[in-house]
Amino acid sequence: MKIIGVIPARYQSSRFPGKPLVDICGKPMIWWVYQQVKKVREIEDVFVAIDDDRIQKVCEKENIKYILTSNNHFDHISRIHEVSTKIQSNYYVCVNGDEPLVDTIAISSVLPTKEYHHGFYFNGAMRILSNPAEVIDPSNIKIVVSPLGHCVYMSRTPVPFPKGTLFFQYNKYVGIECFTKEALDFFVSTPMGNNEKIEDIDHLRFIENDKKLYFTYIDSESISVDTPKDLEKVCFIIEEKIKKGDINMDTFTPPPVRLLKFSDLCIRQTIDRLLFFYFGKSYKNKKKQAA
Repeated sequence: MKIIGVIPARYQSSRFPGKPLVDICGKPMIWWVYQQVKKVREIEDVFVAIDDDRIQKVCEKENIKYILTSNNHFDHISRIHEVSTKIQSNYYVCVNGDEPLVDTIAISSVLPTKEYHHGFYFNGAMRILSNPAEVIDPSNIKIVVSPLGHCVYMSRTPVPFPKGTLFFQYNKYVGIECFTKEALDFFVSTPMGNNEKIEDIDHLRFIENDKKLYFTYIDSESISVDTPKDLEKVCFIIEEKIKKGDINMDTFTPPPVRLLKFSDLCIRQTIDRLLFFYFGKSYKNKKKQAA
């Protein structure tokens, strides 16, 4: 069974152009991601899927393996599919190029447990949202899963809606996922559906066509760098860990990131305020009924 790692790295990000090359403690962001994916023993080889010669030059300088892909892809799954047409493998593990704090345990969580899944296979990572502000942030994709772990829906709005009960947790999509070639082929050969157009979430193409996507919980609070503010947080975390000796730049062995959390009561109170602001009186009335 062959598994390769693919790190999509697009230069022209609408919110943060040149993002893969931003400096984090003397190294480009893509270097940090690449080093972590290489440590997963089940992954045979790792490639950065690039679309720009500026990223190519940095990859060559840092001895990072890369594959030059088209700059006409509208989504990362199509870019991974192009890689699958050039390199044969049973599984393609995608780790977003904006996850410099990703840990190896999280990556391993999406790997198949069987020897080989014939046909369509997808497994992704998700975590519980612990920061109330993340719940209403549209850049954080929320996931609703069945008791068996397959995805029912994905949205940029807070789902599910707290009408019947307040005792649940929000799940956040994390940019770590595993595909078979069949799953990638299905994606590029299937037209975009209405929900995908509305939400701008690639994975809804699978869900709208009754393909099962499985998600696994991970205990990690890796920060995806979507904005310069996110970059500031990541730089601060890595700088502190280098100072404390938790990260050795010679061997690069950071432990899983663990951020300080509010107390459960503080989280619940803050989420209550945010949801009331977001949903209005319907949320307040339902809470009174539940009490």
